[in-house]
This record gives sequence, C-alpha cells and structure tokens, in this order.
Amino acid sequence: MFALRGNKYQLIQPNKPFLYSMFSPIQSNNRTPSSPTSHSLSNSTLSSQLRGKPPKNAVLFRNLSAASYSSRIYKGPISRTLRRRIKKRERAAAKPVLNESLFQAAKSQLPPRFTPEELHDVIAFLEDPLVCFELFNWASQQHRFRHNVLTYHVTIKKLGAAKMYEEMDYVVNQVLAVSSIASEPLYNSMIYYFTEARKLVRAVNIFKLMCDCRKLDSRPTIRTYNILFSALLSRGKNSYINHMYMETIRSLFKQMVDAGIEPDIFCLNSMIKGYVLSLHVNDALRIFHQMGTAYECQPNSFSYDYLIHGLCAQGRTQNAREICDRMKRSGFVPSSKSYNSLVNSLALEGEVDEAVKFLWEMAEYQRWADIITYRTVSTEMLRQRGTREALRFMDLLQEKKLVDGQTYQKIVYELEDNSHYANI
Repeated sequence: MFALRGNKYQLIQPNKPFLYSMFSPIQSNNRTPSSPTSHSLSNSTLSSQLRGKPPKNAVLFRNLSAASYSSRIYKGPISRTLRRRIKKRERAAAKPVLNESLFQAAKSQLPPRFTPEELHDVIAFLEDPLVCFELFNWASQQHRFRHNVLTYHVTIKKLGAAKMYEEMDYVVNQVLAVSSIASEPLYNSMIYYFTEARKLVRAVNIFKLMCDCRKLDSRPTIRTYNILFSALLSRGKNSYINHMYMETIRSLFKQMVDAGIEPDIFCLNSMIKGYVLSLHVNDALRIFHQMGTAYECQPNSFSYDYLIHGLCAQGRTQNAREICDRMKRSGFVPSSKSYNSLVNSLALEGEVDEAVKFLWEMAEYQRWADIITYRTVSTEMLRQRGTREALRFMDLLQEKKLVDGQTYQKIVYELEDNSHYANI
C-alpha cells in the first residue's frame, strides 16, 4: 500500500515484522545537493519495494525487533568506516524492551514488606539490567520503603556494566540528593563508570564531593585515585594530550600524598607511564629510583617495561640497556614491546651485532618481534655489510621459524629493491 505525502510516495506495511523506511533527499538535503530527479522515486526502487526487497546498495539497519533500510545510493561498496558509523547510530537508537515476565518473576521473589537487603539480593542475581532498573523504580514507589547503600550500589553497577549511562545517571542523582547515603565503594563505582562513559567532569565532581564528605570512611582512598589515574592516562596516545593530562595527574598525586595516603605499585606505575607518555623520562626515573626507599613498594615488570620503552624512544639506548640488565637480575623478563624498542634502538645506532643478540634472546624467552624490528635490523645490516649478509640473516630467521612466509618475502623484496637503487 502506498500513501501520497506531498510529492513523495511512501510504502506502508503495518502488519510486517520488518519496517522499511526510506530517507529521501528532502530529509537529508543539508548533506547532499538535490538533483532534478531527487523528488521522485526511481522505478527500480519502486519495483524493489513492491517485491518486498531492499534496493541495490541500500543501507540496512538491524534493531532488536525491526529492520529498516535507506534508499540512498552510494557509489561503489560501502566503506568499513561508514558501516561502523551506521551500526553506532543503530545501537544508540535501539531501545531495550522490558521483559515483563522476568520482571513479574523478580517481583514475586520479594515478600510483602521486603527490606533493602532482600531487594539487593534479588537485583544481584538478575542478569537483565533493564529489569533491575524497573525493579528499583518499582521499589521506590512502595509504601514505607527506602533505598539504602546496598540497593543503590548494586543498581549502579548493573546499569554501568550494561553501559546504560542515562539510567545510571538518574540513579546517581537520587544518591546525591540524599546526604546521609555515603560510601567509599559506592562513590568509587560512580567514578569508575563515569570515566568509562568518558564523563570526566561528572567523575571529578563526585571526587570533590568525596573530599568534602563528613564521613571519614567515605573519603577518597588509593582505589579512588587509581581509577582517576587510569581514566586520565587512557585519554589518547598523543604526547601533547598526555602532557596536558599529566599536570592533572601530578596534582592528584601530590594531593594524595599530602592526605597521608601511601601510594601502591599501581599508582606509581601510573605515574611512570604518564611521565613516559608525556616525554618526561627523567621524572619517570625519579619515581623509579624512589621505589623501595621513599615508597615501600618495589618495582615490578611494568615499571621496567615503561622505562625501557621511554628511554629507547628518546635515543638513550645505553640507559635502556642498564634498566634491562637490572630487570633481568631482579627475575623479570622484558615484554615484547620492550625488546622491540631495544632492538630497533640498537639497530638505528649501528650496533647490529647487539641487536641480533637481543633478537636471539627474545626467541629464547618466547618474545616475538614484529615486522618493523626485522625490517630495521635487516636494512641496517644491508647498509653495513651488503645484500648477501642481509639475505643470509633473513634465511636464518626463516630457518628458526621466527618469520612467516609473507613477512619473509616482503622484507626480501625490499632488501633487493634497496640494493638495486644503491648500485645505481
């Protein structure tokens, strides 16, 4: 059945489980210019809809209970980026449907005059976050019932884990409206899920509320600071962005120490990682050398790995080798990233023998190099010793099964091309 609306035809299928919607150029004229035929339906599109089939190159949306497509024609195949954007909009537009039978079954498990502890036990065993949210709201409307820390906490964790941040924000506002309800684990869960939702301003406001809380057991602890450190360090891989956020991390660390909170290994590793990412390697070394003296905890493998990578990135290969030797004396094995950084740095400085030595050490410890490392070492060997030695090195890698056939062929072709151009 077709309905005429203005100069547009629209297909109406009220009794179908799948809804087909067409986005006309009129609805998206702010994106693409209209053509002379943009206000009329093409014959192929009309015939495709009459047969119940989507038109060619149509964008298909799949929701929980319905699917729709757009008749907008794209030139060539749809790119992965566009498909990802379409799926993202689809997930944002899809609204979960309440399972009424599960909701009634959850209500039946509660006694007539239930307590907050009994409600907490029922919500904790539910897997559907929307049922948890509806049960929470239903309990709020019951006579003589008041939520406590347990019910608020379990509901926030359920909604936050399901990424239902809008509903979680609604519950958080109820918690903040009641000044008597305060708990360090509850506040930490709020901060964690707000940082997961990239709502740092909201998380910082809750952190300030914790600092001003009258209950001493609700003040920020080392877990609170670690959540904030992790959120700030994961904002991006750009060194300038990390430099800007590192000032905030440094202020938080100073505030934590002034409050008498002893930093743990996770906190100190966050400081080392932050300084390395923001290119302040000397400050990272200062924190590293204070571990075990000014601070009680000793360095672990992550502490060494961050420093090795940061020193190699700045060309301080000798310092990186000293840290690596100290790491192995402490009983730790460097990670693949640390070994790759060290081998690349040695090869770029012309120390091919030392780079190859660390490559064999990597294979002994079952740490695998990437194609960039193999390419760097082989190219430097070609420059110093010629094509024959570089190809012999690649053959040796293939014999030891350290490279696959595709990587071997790719590097060998590059070596032959570089050798050809060098002889011209």
